[in-house]
Amino acid sequence: MSDIEKASKDAVEAARQGEQFAALLAAVQAAQQTQPAPCQHPPPPQQGTAGKWVAIGIAGTFLAVGLAVSMVAFAIGAVALTTCVVVLRSVWREHQTKAR
Repeated sequence: MSDIEKASKDAVEAARQGEQFAALLAAVQAAQQTQPAPCQHPPPPQQGTAGKWVAIGIAGTFLAVGLAVSMVAFAIGAVALTTCVVVLRSVWREHQTKAR
């Protein structure tokens, strides 16, 4: 084979590959055009997030105050019960000593 025949075969092969490449590019472009375009509008702003946290803070505050008041009431009840027991004990001892 001469250099000219070899070059012509290479040229024919290159042309065939070029046609295949062009067909491949056309298929890729067609596939890209058929896909829907991505959404271009911005997402809606989130509304009420600050108000939600303020409401949670207020509810937490009321819960903490309620818990504190109930603990104070429990402490007052415990002191009253202790005082009552001490007084009744002294009355009972006094009654026991008088009964003898």
